[in-house]
Amino acid sequence: MPPSSSTDHQVRTIDVDGQKYFVCLRVGYDGIEYVGRLRFTDASTEITFQDHGAVPGISVLDAVRKAKEFSPTEMEQRCYRALAEKRRFGKLRSATDQMIDKIKYLNRLAIDLEKGRIDRTGGQQELDQVQGQLLDIVKSLRQHAGVEDLAD
Repeated sequence: MPPSSSTDHQVRTIDVDGQKYFVCLRVGYDGIEYVGRLRFTDASTEITFQDHGAVPGISVLDAVRKAKEFSPTEMEQRCYRALAEKRRFGKLRSATDQMIDKIKYLNRLAIDLEKGRIDRTGGQQELDQVQGQLLDIVKSLRQHAGVEDLAD
């Protein structure tokens, strides 16, 4: 069975300019390697900012290890970069990112099923489950559309 679409791994908590951020690494598999993106969640507003820089690894644990090895200065720089590119509609973007991850996973499942790399019955059930998750995400988009994040 192919790996799930993405997983989140707590890295640490940091303070930047007097503000506390919870740092996690969201790791997904792109078909070749595992690619992580640091996510900084403001402890007071719970708004998350994602760094566009990648943390690649040969496994999920390798990518997480690399992220945990960043120095305090490197982590602070990545946080500043994420904050500089913050979006006004974070919840909508997050739902959109989830949807894209699920679509990629659905495609990998379908390919693996077609090539006989996974059990037909289990694969069909997994396809149905992912389709249901996609429909749930699509239904949630309306509640996030046009709703701006509160923090500046």
